[in-house]
Amino acid sequence: MGKKVKKEVEPPPKDVFDPLLVESKTAATVVLMLSSPEEEVLAKACDALYKFASKGDENKVTLLGLGAVEHLYKLISHEDPTVRRNAIVVLGIMASNHDVKKLLRELDVTNSLISQLAPEEDVVIHEFATLCLAHMAVDYTTKIQIFEQGGLEPLVRLLGSPDPDVKKNSLECIYLLVQDFQSHAAVRALNVIPPLLELLKSEYPVIQLLALKTLEEISKDGETRIILGENKGLDCLLQILETNEFSDLHVEALAVLGNCLEDAHTLQLIQQTGGLKKLLSFVGDSTVPDIQKNAAKAITRAAYDSENRKILKEEEVEKCLINLLEINSDGVKIAASEAISAMCENSASKRALGLQGIPQLVQLLSSDNEEVKEAAVTALANLTAASPSNARAAAEAEVIEPLVNTLNAQRDGAIANAAAALTNLAAQEPFRVNIQSRGIMHALAEPLRSTNSQVQSKAAFAVAAFGCDAGARMELRNAGGLGPLVELLHSKNKEVRRNACLAVMVCASDELTAVELCRLGSSMVSPTEEKQELSGQWSSLSKSSTREKGLRKGKGKKEDEKMKEVAQIISKVQDEINLENSHWLPPPDFILLDYINDASTTILPLTTTRGQVVALAQLVADKMGGPIERDKLHDFSWELHVSEVEFELKSNVVPIGKVKKGTFYHRALLFKVIADRIGIPCSLVRGEYNRAWNEVELVDDSPQGIAGLLLPPKKYIVDLVFEPGFLIKQGSAEADQYKHI
Repeated sequence: MGKKVKKEVEPPPKDVFDPLLVESKTAATVVLMLSSPEEEVLAKACDALYKFASKGDENKVTLLGLGAVEHLYKLISHEDPTVRRNAIVVLGIMASNHDVKKLLRELDVTNSLISQLAPEEDVVIHEFATLCLAHMAVDYTTKIQIFEQGGLEPLVRLLGSPDPDVKKNSLECIYLLVQDFQSHAAVRALNVIPPLLELLKSEYPVIQLLALKTLEEISKDGETRIILGENKGLDCLLQILETNEFSDLHVEALAVLGNCLEDAHTLQLIQQTGGLKKLLSFVGDSTVPDIQKNAAKAITRAAYDSENRKILKEEEVEKCLINLLEINSDGVKIAASEAISAMCENSASKRALGLQGIPQLVQLLSSDNEEVKEAAVTALANLTAASPSNARAAAEAEVIEPLVNTLNAQRDGAIANAAAALTNLAAQEPFRVNIQSRGIMHALAEPLRSTNSQVQSKAAFAVAAFGCDAGARMELRNAGGLGPLVELLHSKNKEVRRNACLAVMVCASDELTAVELCRLGSSMVSPTEEKQELSGQWSSLSKSSTREKGLRKGKGKKEDEKMKEVAQIISKVQDEINLENSHWLPPPDFILLDYINDASTTILPLTTTRGQVVALAQLVADKMGGPIERDKLHDFSWELHVSEVEFELKSNVVPIGKVKKGTFYHRALLFKVIADRIGIPCSLVRGEYNRAWNEVELVDDSPQGIAGLLLPPKKYIVDLVFEPGFLIKQGSAEADQYKHI
């Protein structure tokens, strides 16, 4: 047996680097490792940074300062799946920091993240890519980027992922995206309703809550509500309300139902299945203020439709609203009062609410909460309008003094509706006398000085209602109310002027007040459009002044003469105003009429607004001398041509059809005139140095081939000079060059 010879180990090749195990103790060193060409080093570096960033926001800021985000952005497209996954995990964690999100927006990372949502990618990549997108979608510009880059489709698809974190992140991102209306049609086209309804059955409350919030947002759209009904969504929502275990979801579920109640068809469907009765019963039994408030708001939205009001009346919604007025929550009281105001449009509901609701509303006028007070007085104004029985019920509930006090409220809406309610009561003489005894004219003097047109109008009409009494007129004079009343005759608001004229006419029925009004200048003010409307309002107020007319029979002649004098002054001033407002009529422009006829024949039949705009631009340019080269603009002698036309007409007023060589503002004016006549929406903007241009708003084609998607319109400037028909995007360098010399 021979001796064993030990086999020699071959030395490693000289060009191979011996492995080096490095233990790094600083984040900066690990960030440097992100530039390594070795995949294993990159993967381990990302893993270490993930652990570091997860410890707190300060660590994320540290990594941001070390330039880690830029390196990670490059690695999310790495060919190695492990490196790619670990890089996306780190970015997903870091994106919760505001400064990191800002940098990610600058790097335009959304497109790369969306590409990682492909079905074949790892579930961990899906989780953290959607997490990163959800963090970034809080910003409006990022929402637009995700939408335009086709991010909605993969996000909707991932709602069916087996991983709950992927579902949650995708759902949160979709919820943020649908805050903007243009995403509503897109998610509807992607059939998002079935997966959202499926997520309502999730075992995770946060997913259920996000699904409901998303449904609440998209159900503001009528077409989405129809799809929701077709997919038995209403049954799912009612089932949630009936389940006590889901009490933390009741507020959101009720909000979605509230949107659905706006449609008469949907409300009728819920009524037929017994769901409406269950809903009202649920609201009545609930002790959660947010649920009660949302229910009242839902009733308010539904009551804007006349058919819905009939359905709600059949279900005796008035009882529910009156009960809500007793809830110890200001928010619930406000919402219930607003719902009562809306239901007043139904005469039967108005009677029912008046019988039981008025005393409770009167009590709310003493609330320290100004919003509660405003909502209550608005409901009272609506209940007492054209309803003598409700007016009597309000007076019996001792509403007069609180209403007079409300004229000093802090909110304009409360003041205006208090004046309106008092005017409603004044239609019955006993109440009018009672109100006058409480110093109504003194209380109205301050509202007449308001800067709010609604307050001014209601206060002036109230003065007209109470001014038929001599004592009330004297009180108004002493309170200094005539001056503000005369000032309202100069208002730019037609209703304010009309009611002020009516009040002046009523107050001028005694000599002292008439003299004072003349001294203040009312006889020199007569808005022409009000004169024809005063007779009808005067007749409606004259019924309440019957008693005083009987007392004034002895001096009737004198007052009649005074009224004739005022009428003569009004007529004289009106004639003067008519003379001042007469206009010189320009000569007819037959050439322009031919242009319009040509446009109607050749341009109007085009199927798209964009095509019509382009064709009209080319027509205008052709009629005005054709296109002009930019470097030869100074040689286009339009001034001489226009001067020749003026000399021919012996006038500096030139019909636009006569201009055959027109510059920017001639062409823009002709474009605007013809566009208005054939129904193309556009604007005419005047610039400096003979520059003018037309702006149009056009909707681009839907991205990603999504049918029915409504995108927001974009503004364009129509080139009528250099390249007629070319649409220049507003805000671009070309647009600025077109608008300025």
